[in-house]
Amino acid sequence: MTERHADITSALFSRGRKYDHMALLEQIDVTGSIRAAASALGMSYKTAWDAIEAINNMADSPLVERRKGGRDGGGARLTAHGRRLITTFHQLDQERARVLHQLNEVIDDFDAYYQLIRRFDLKTSARNQFLGKVKTIKQGEISNEVILDIGGDDEIVANITSDSLEHLKLKQGTEAYAMIKASWVILTLDHQLKTSARNKLTGKVARCHEGAINTEVIIELNGGKTLAATITNDSANELQLKPETPVTALIKASNVILAVAN
Repeated sequence: MTERHADITSALFSRGRKYDHMALLEQIDVTGSIRAAASALGMSYKTAWDAIEAINNMADSPLVERRKGGRDGGGARLTAHGRRLITTFHQLDQERARVLHQLNEVIDDFDAYYQLIRRFDLKTSARNQFLGKVKTIKQGEISNEVILDIGGDDEIVANITSDSLEHLKLKQGTEAYAMIKASWVILTLDHQLKTSARNKLTGKVARCHEGAINTEVIIELNGGKTLAATITNDSANELQLKPETPVTALIKASNVILAVAN
């Protein structure tokens, strides 16, 4: 098992998404359709899309390839990387069950303490989560600029304190998660706009979900990852956002949260 495969499978286990995410990947492999796969699992189409994008953002290369204009809401297929992940996941599941059974045999009250340990797993409300590697660190007296390579020529810059830098033990090459709330993302159609935002990610609108007050906009970045932004309906109408619209996402470096796995 590669280190990245272990990271992805471990993250899926820890977030309690074993059945929905992996079953979704398997159904996509069988049906060749995101909508059909979601329907088979009793999952909404939007939830399926969100799950696919979250998994693809965690991987170093896409696990699902989408084809536009499918009769069932967009065709899709697993990449070789995605099929290998499913195989690895099931092998890990079997090994995990075997180990937990053995531990339960030799440790009193193991199940109770195991559930307590599981409570410490990372959970966050941040809509955007990216796994990458630290590219550079520019240290200052109070704050530090950390540049994270998330793949596909895309980078995310975060400003963190010296205490946080020491606590996370970040250095060049360290794997870290960048988390960004969708409400912290500012969208503009002016790609040459000069702002104080350190992060400037370009791409095109994949889809929009309009609610009573806000609209969720999913942007497919030029590097292949996806980014979610929540803006008001008035802003979405003013920008006239629709699929394929080129857009730039602005994010302040101070609004990027970094985390590392234990």
